[in-house]
Amino acid sequence: MKTYKFKLYKSKKNRQLHRQINAAGSIYNHCIALHKRYYRIFGKHLNLYKLMKHIAKLRKRIKYWQQVGSQAVQDICQRIDKAYKLFFKQSKSGTRPPNFKKTRKYKSYTLKQAGYKFLADNKVRIGNKVYKFSKSRELKGKVKTLTVKRNPLDELFIIVVTDFIDESFGVVTGKIAGFDFGLKTFLTASDLTTIKSPLFFKEFRTKLKAASRKLSSKKKGSNNWYKAKDNLNRVHEQISHKRKDWFWKLAHQLTNEYDVLIFEDLNLNGMKRLWGRKVSDLAFSTFLEILETVANKKGKTIHVIDRFYPSSKTCFDCGYHNKELSLKERSWDCPNCGEVDRDLNAAKNIQREGASSLGLGDVSHSLSAIAA
Repeated sequence: MKTYKFKLYKSKKNRQLHRQINAAGSIYNHCIALHKRYYRIFGKHLNLYKLMKHIAKLRKRIKYWQQVGSQAVQDICQRIDKAYKLFFKQSKSGTRPPNFKKTRKYKSYTLKQAGYKFLADNKVRIGNKVYKFSKSRELKGKVKTLTVKRNPLDELFIIVVTDFIDESFGVVTGKIAGFDFGLKTFLTASDLTTIKSPLFFKEFRTKLKAASRKLSSKKKGSNNWYKAKDNLNRVHEQISHKRKDWFWKLAHQLTNEYDVLIFEDLNLNGMKRLWGRKVSDLAFSTFLEILETVANKKGKTIHVIDRFYPSSKTCFDCGYHNKELSLKERSWDCPNCGEVDRDLNAAKNIQREGASSLGLGDVSHSLSAIAA
């Protein structure tokens, strides 16, 4: 599967798409209300096909809902059903059930086999209207789904998923590395490579403060308030785009250098409670998602070891376990080997543990095993 994202040109016709997204949000909230009521009365999960049948009957009477295609409505019901099944399956792990969303903040709807058609001259027909989009790349493969999405600035995009499979793989380097995540140093690799943390939120903090002050000084709901709100959203979009751009470039850099990349499973929520905004700014989980996407495309391996493995407290060279090591200590003295750098030692241990769990044997033999 390959995903493409194209921006729609601004046009008065785009109002129709905004109305459709709002209508999709209304259907979503109605489905959530039905699920909650059904569970309250019967104490069990509402069947997907009963829900879809009921919503189909309601659409015949509610003209506002008829703006949204039948396939988009089915997709809404399916996504809610999937979210509830995940909640009932993993309720003990803190997974929350789907909840109501403000219609104005509802983001998208998805069309599958019908309801759209790509035309010549970078145009697409959605429903009964034709829209022009910025076609930055040619579509490869058969189109499977089309999603109409808007961002907080009310800009519209189409996200197209095709069945194209890229069979070209990256260059095999025969290298394996473990990586330790940190706050000052984003990644410390087992081969001594270090990558400094880019704090994009901190970089734009002054702009954010100014935009927030302007918003708070406006009368809520007025035209000036909406302009100030868009300005604040624009700064947040800049931060998000800059961070993701850096993540994608780093992901390609790492997958070009290594064949196997090993990380440690981290309790990021616990880290946020200790260090707050800085952990959120680094967005390590988002980076891992992007890295996995790039690695799968290039045929590289991403492996995550157990979070309870004492990578920082165990000396890589002799195996001495320092039970008293605190979070503040960036280096510690091993009675057998001398001074130990916390991050580098952790990265080496992560590499060895990951290689062992992957069946690559000892770290010293892992490179020849991969190359073979």
